[in-house]
Amino acid sequence: MAAPSPAAPSSEAPEAGSKPLGSDDYALSRVPRDKRLGFWTMLLQWLAQSGSISQFTLGATIGVGMTFGGALLAFTLGAVILEAVIFVIGLAGMREGLATPLLTRWAGFGRNGSALVSFVIAVSLVGWFGVQNTIFGDSVSELAGGPSWLWCVVAGLAITTLVIFGFRYMALFAKIVTPLFFAMVAWSVTDALMHHSVTELIDSPPPGETIPLAVAATAIAGGFMTGAIVSPEMTRYNKKGWHVFVQGASSMILSEYIVGMTGVLLGHMVKSSEVSHIVLSTSGVFGVLVVLMSTAKVNDWNLYGSSLGVVNFFQVVFGRRLHRGAVTIVLGLAGTLLSAVGIMTHFTGFLSILGVTIPPIGGIIVAEYWVVRRMAKPLVETRESGKLPATSPAWVPMSLVIWAAAFCVGKFYDGGIPALNSLITAFVLYSVLGLLGWIKTYGTTNLEDAEPQDASAVRGTTLEGAA
Repeated sequence: MAAPSPAAPSSEAPEAGSKPLGSDDYALSRVPRDKRLGFWTMLLQWLAQSGSISQFTLGATIGVGMTFGGALLAFTLGAVILEAVIFVIGLAGMREGLATPLLTRWAGFGRNGSALVSFVIAVSLVGWFGVQNTIFGDSVSELAGGPSWLWCVVAGLAITTLVIFGFRYMALFAKIVTPLFFAMVAWSVTDALMHHSVTELIDSPPPGETIPLAVAATAIAGGFMTGAIVSPEMTRYNKKGWHVFVQGASSMILSEYIVGMTGVLLGHMVKSSEVSHIVLSTSGVFGVLVVLMSTAKVNDWNLYGSSLGVVNFFQVVFGRRLHRGAVTIVLGLAGTLLSAVGIMTHFTGFLSILGVTIPPIGGIIVAEYWVVRRMAKPLVETRESGKLPATSPAWVPMSLVIWAAAFCVGKFYDGGIPALNSLITAFVLYSVLGLLGWIKTYGTTNLEDAEPQDASAVRGTTLEGAA
């Protein structure tokens, strides 16, 4: 990951008269209550995460190795696990108005530990941004022609431009892309299935090598677990707790039951996981354009979450206040360049290891925020004021030990779902040790928050009227 250059020469927030490029999106403060977004706007953001050709491919891959009933059970297990994780972590983000990197300062890790969390999240997400950009470029090149690197550049620059301007423009884009994508997919899939008996496809045996239920559930739940852990990046813009639950559940229903199970049917129909051509070949140039936009809408969260992690990392480690928009430019260009030259695909093994590293972060957050409730208490006390606590713990060594232990469980234990194993291990260890009083903080740091706590003082950093 390329290190972004500081966007400002000091840790001070941009002055009122300055006009930095893009939106800072409250990278180092709470999202004010009056800046939260409505139910339907946020719902479309969640549903947009389901609008991906890769989810059809996942469904087809599972369908090739499972019966329709077996695949339905696998997707159910995956959906329930993911929704539970999204709700308990996302609700904390909604209540406090904080993204995951900043939340961890008071939810298990302390100020310095949050820098390590931020670094892991930032590297993982910008890495997957590049990998997914490469996959998209290769797929569109094969189906529509043109060099793969060119499609990587087009998609990467489009996503970077969108993310520079922040959450509100990403929400606006979701309102346009989400209905278009699912309308196009419904048309293409209906056209493909109308020449076959759906009942026969449902009753047909798996056309390929059998996939065990545990393996399928692992692919479903593990593939989106990192996204569930960083769900506060989105839910901090929610207004109510039930919004978080309903929107997350709606996304799971659409992603797993409708998109995923449709992919299972397509896999049974073509007896292969290669089903993306069904959508693209039916809808022509329009289909390629819509898939490009939907890819941007899904992959934008990787780049957005990475930018928030880098901002927190630099503020903690170097005392420098970077503007999120400037960080996005550097990360986006780096990820786009590396994907265009084909380097990112060589890092999928490393990124998969990070995929087991991130779930314990969620387990520790949930345990501290909802069970132990010692470090997180100042967050509750300052919530109504809209400000952050004046101080935070500097170090929580036991959290780092628990993190490492949970990673080992997820990485080296063969049973169950690795991402879930590591998350549950971290949750149980932190809860037990925390309630026994064995998790202690060392040192106290002043907030030194580069972003003003008074929302009215953030002029020039957040664009209005975009939603």
